[in-house]
Amino acid sequence: MKLIHTGLLIAIVSLAAHVAITGTAPLRAQPLCENAANDASVPVSSPQVIQTFPHDPKAYTQGLTIFNANLYEGTGWYGESNLRRVDMTSGAVLQQVDLPKDIFGEGIAVYDNRIAQLSWRSQLGYVYDRETFNLLGTFNYPTEGWGLTYDGSRLILSDGSDILRFLDPDTFTEVGQISVQAGGRPIRSLNELEFINGAVYANVWQTDRIAIIDPSTGNVCSWLDLTGLNSGPLSSRDDVLNGIAYDGDAGRLFITGKRWPTLFEIQVPMTAGETNGT
Repeated sequence: MKLIHTGLLIAIVSLAAHVAITGTAPLRAQPLCENAANDASVPVSSPQVIQTFPHDPKAYTQGLTIFNANLYEGTGWYGESNLRRVDMTSGAVLQQVDLPKDIFGEGIAVYDNRIAQLSWRSQLGYVYDRETFNLLGTFNYPTEGWGLTYDGSRLILSDGSDILRFLDPDTFTEVGQISVQAGGRPIRSLNELEFINGAVYANVWQTDRIAIIDPSTGNVCSWLDLTGLNSGPLSSRDDVLNGIAYDGDAGRLFITGKRWPTLFEIQVPMTAGETNGT
């Protein structure tokens, strides 16, 4: 049985992952959700923790994703930034490549046989071979780099504003963008991203919330409220929720935070009238 993430996602299909690249977000016959009348009308759910796993408490998590049952993580901070493959059960680092000491690592995305990783203010991205972590090349972008994900045809980049930018994964040129809003209010500080069943899940920096976003309109369809989830000691006010990884094959959703000692597997409660998917 696969996870169902809220009533709004039952109708989501894989169309978004296969549409042609255009100058705007992919077109749909029907959006995932309508623009809410106000903030209070955007649904909020509190996920249930299914189980927990160890997480490196020194890892300043900037990007988190799962590909072929492998957990990949990008970390930040000057002199500490790296790309790593992690054993989910033990939290042990199985493979790692360090970024230059003057580079502050940010979000990552795995696609095909490649891994792309952003940096914060250097406007410089890195492309690695997925298996060997050998550096294949670099690319540039005109903004800060925060979060990164892949929708099956395009990379999606956040830069700390309310804008999500769509990039060609081969040339890294911008092919479209959307402004994210809830109840007509721009949602800024969009950070780590994960593309899940046609929707973009986005951490909002310095909050305990994850926005579930319709990538065709920028509307926030619902919120995940993770207030009070992490009870471990924090060394800084920056050690906040940041890190979303979805195992599409197993239907499992994981989250963590910067320097959090725990990786959480969570399940979003079903809403009234919802049924289990397969």
